[in-house]
Order: sequence, then structure tokens, then C-alpha cells
Amino acid sequence: MIKYDLHSHSTFSDGRLAVSALLERATERGVDVLAITDHDTTAGLASARDYITDKQLPLSLISGVEISTKWESFEIHIVGLNIDESNHSLTTLLASQQQKRRERAKEIGVRLAKRGFEGIYEEAQLLAENAEITRAHFAKALVDRGVAKNIQGVFKKYLGRNKIGYVPSSWCTMGEAIEAIHSAGGVSVLAHPGRYQMSNKWLRKLLGEFSAAGGKAMEVAQPQQAPSERQFLGQLSREYNLLASQGSDFHYPTNWLDLGKNLYLPKDCQGVWQFWGATEE
Repeated sequence: MIKYDLHSHSTFSDGRLAVSALLERATERGVDVLAITDHDTTAGLASARDYITDKQLPLSLISGVEISTKWESFEIHIVGLNIDESNHSLTTLLASQQQKRRERAKEIGVRLAKRGFEGIYEEAQLLAENAEITRAHFAKALVDRGVAKNIQGVFKKYLGRNKIGYVPSSWCTMGEAIEAIHSAGGVSVLAHPGRYQMSNKWLRKLLGEFSAAGGKAMEVAQPQQAPSERQFLGQLSREYNLLASQGSDFHYPTNWLDLGKNLYLPKDCQGVWQFWGATEE
């Protein structure tokens, strides 16, 4: 059985592991096929391919990206898998997204500085290194200052919706992301649909509009997930005629989340890897 993990992040966005360490860990964890899906960037893919070749790792890489979009009042993430990262439509969209990230990060820094966290933007920038700054970098900087015990605590108090450091996003639309992914020859996947804190009615509305916009797949399986949720998402994938994907959304290892951990699809789900002619065997 091939082990697929089709959602992971490196230090090119808000992951904690460099590309080389991410690939080594995936190999150690028995992952056969890994997608690197950094937020609004494909900058790590070339070095990932080179590293796999140089080290002769028994690992296949799927070129990916995770694009932030705005839908209704929600921030919805769309993963693109098996993309051509040199495609003009995709690179143009990602450049726009990265500019929006920079503008948002500066405003978050301003708002937090006004509440007594002077220099927090610079600290987040150091943590991001060469990547675009995300809210996760601000959260890590605030944890390092002892403001909260963990990143979740920072989001709950400072960076979540309606909190002092929250800046509304101005991302592209879901349709624009889907179009760019398909233009690049990839398959569009609705990321972690169970995490958006919406009712089942709204989730069905999202899936309907995602499908109507040309969306091809949805994530069904993740490591930290109740069996009932996995079964329900699998049912929805069949109901909306969407391929099913699985991924850890790995940023760094924890006791409950790691590359390749607890990833399998419910019966009767059609794996997204069929899109590029791969199999489950």
C-alpha cells in the first residue's frame, strides 16, 4: 500500500523544518509520496527535487501549493497538487498573494506594537527568515516572549478574528485560485474542510460552490480526526462527486500530528492521486 501525505509545509512558509529535514522525516516515517504545499509559494520545490535526487531518497515529490482565498466571511484554503510551478497564470497569482501577505504582516505588526509589543514585526521577520511572514510567525514570536504558553493561546487572545492583532485578509477568490491551479495543469483540493468552524449547512454551501467553480477534490483524511468526521467527509466527497485527498498539514511534529500519521481514506472514496494516474497499491 502506497502511503500518501499530500499536505505539508517547510520553512519556505510557516513550517518549522527546512526542506531537507522535511524530506528526511517523511522518508523516516515511511511516506512514499509527499506533496510540499507551502502557503502561496512554490519556492521550495526545486531544492526539494534536487535533494531527493542527490540523496537518492525513496520518495516521490508532488509539486504543490496552498492558496489562501476569501469566501463569504471565511478564509478558505485551496491546495494545488501536481502543478507546473512555472505556469504564468499561477506565478502571477502567487506574486499578488505574497504582496498581500507582506502588507497584512506590516499592519499586524503596527497593531500589536500599539498594544505594547514593540519590535514584534522584526522578531517575526527573523523567524520567517527568507519566507513571507505569516500569523504563525507572530504567534511564535509572542510565545517566545512568554505572552502565552503555546501558539493556540496566542491566536485565541491576540491574533484570532476580532482580536487586537487581527487584520482582515484580502485574498483572491476561490474561483481565481481554482482557475490558476488548473491552468498550471494541477488538481484543486479544498483543504481541511472540517476546520472552518461552520455549520453543516454552510459546509455544504461551500462544497457546492467549490464544485461549481471547477474544484476537483477535497481533503477527507487528517491525522488528528475523529473517525466519525472522516466518514462524514468521505460521504460528502462522494455526494459532491469530488476526489478524496489525505494529508497531515504538517508544520512540525507533535504527539498527535506527524508526516504520514493515521492517513487513510474511507471505503468507496476515490483517491485524488488517480488524477495523475497513480494508484493506491
